[in-house]
Amino acid sequence: MKPQAQILSTGSYVPERTITNEEIDEILGESTNQWLIENVGIRRRHWLAPDQTTSDLVVAASEDALRKAGIGPEEIDLLIVSTDTPDYLSPSTSVVVQHKLGAVNAGCYDINSACAGWVTALDQGARTVATDPQVDYVLVTGGYAMSRFLDLSDKRTANLFGDGAGAVVLGGGDDPGFLASKLEAQGEYHDALGIYTGGAYRPCTPENLETYGPPRVQFVKKFPATFNTEHWPPLIDATLEKAELTRDDVDLYLFTQLNLRTIEHTMETLEQPMEKTHWVMHKWGYTGSPCVAMALDDAIAQDRGPEPGDVVLFCTSGGGISIAVSVWRWTAEAGKALH
Repeated sequence: MKPQAQILSTGSYVPERTITNEEIDEILGESTNQWLIENVGIRRRHWLAPDQTTSDLVVAASEDALRKAGIGPEEIDLLIVSTDTPDYLSPSTSVVVQHKLGAVNAGCYDINSACAGWVTALDQGARTVATDPQVDYVLVTGGYAMSRFLDLSDKRTANLFGDGAGAVVLGGGDDPGFLASKLEAQGEYHDALGIYTGGAYRPCTPENLETYGPPRVQFVKKFPATFNTEHWPPLIDATLEKAELTRDDVDLYLFTQLNLRTIEHTMETLEQPMEKTHWVMHKWGYTGSPCVAMALDDAIAQDRGPEPGDVVLFCTSGGGISIAVSVWRWTAEAGKALH
């Protein structure tokens, strides 16, 4: 009998430095505080210290997850890092994490599907556990250090982003944890939001730096304002159909943590109560791909997390546009590790 992929533990980390909306307003020279609270739900965020980088955030979240799982880093067989703010263009951030963490027996690779990356990595980790009998533990992580790429004069971006990391340990068991997933993309928006300087498209030549400035996150053209609220529900339904479940069967919905109003609208469309979701953007800002892992870990810490037998659904989207949904059943093994 093939092992069933299960989430065994969760972990998260945010840097110590807290940046309030009022501090952002001082930097921008105008007030965005009330707009952020009313329209997005963000009140503050954390930014990494000058001597920290993405790999440091991922290591801290990973150590938290490993401690809760009761295993050492040397027991990890595969390490996946989701990030679009890597330490370097090359090599991968995952090899840096492997070294700093001491995961000496782990193979590793990075995934960059922007803010849908962690759920995409979760999909890959689950399939590895289920298909490779020599893999006992997979560490699925995400790290976000977008404060390194902010234009602090741009009120469209400077006030949204926070830094942080999230992680889960996956392992095999008899009871199914991973139930279904579905990935989609709308590639025509690849040039709408991103960091467009620093890669092969626009290398950091003196001429490009003079014309475009250093690498920074930019909104280049508008997304449809209702993109997530239009695309999330049908993708959720399609994924639940694969799992032979309904909307009502889901006990915890976790969405991309950018806009609380979008989450409210989506839950209304799904005809589900807000008690079935959890959000963290009010205190951590928007932390990119690991935001749903961080929200799950926070829900557990607040005693709002899933119980054995509960169904957890992750729904994320990010630049590109990439979209990913994954459905899991919470197992008794996870309950033992986290309580």
